[in-house]
Amino acid sequence: MKKIDLHDYVATVKDYPELGISFRDISPLMGSGPAYREAINQIQEFAKDLNVDLIAGPESRGFIVGSPLAYALGVGFVPARKSGKLPRAAVSASYTLEYGGINELEIHQDAIKPGQRILIVDDLLATGGTINATREIIEKLGGVVAGVAFIIELEDLHGREKIMEAGEVPFLALMEY
Repeated sequence: MKKIDLHDYVATVKDYPELGISFRDISPLMGSGPAYREAINQIQEFAKDLNVDLIAGPESRGFIVGSPLAYALGVGFVPARKSGKLPRAAVSASYTLEYGGINELEIHQDAIKPGQRILIVDDLLATGGTINATREIIEKLGGVVAGVAFIIELEDLHGREKIMEAGEVPFLALMEY
């Protein structure tokens, strides 16, 4: 059987959202059952030896990766939501947006128990702000970040370095651009 090249399922949109930016769109990957399954299976393979208790994914595309991964691993999923979206008491952390401005993520304060091991996943790693905010909340709640995983890493934005500055963790990016 021919191995699926996930690069074949990423659309590049030039000059979006700003002039000079090449947006990497994983919609074709998600629209292909075999490619989507392959991406989740590769992240599952990475995660299986990390002994994770939970998967955390930042809103909203982290849900697209995190939910099927949590299901495949037989563990729970914790959404890191944008500010004001959670109905119960939450812990928050802010981060700088890639194109300017500040945003905030929140996780319910009872979603993570001290000592639980959490894998943070997202579709794409850019500057690392979203992941570091998610990590900050997990650690405030007493959780342990067991690793981070992405479908795409934008290497020129140095997000990996920013994540590792907060402490070395196992890292996976299925594709680099």
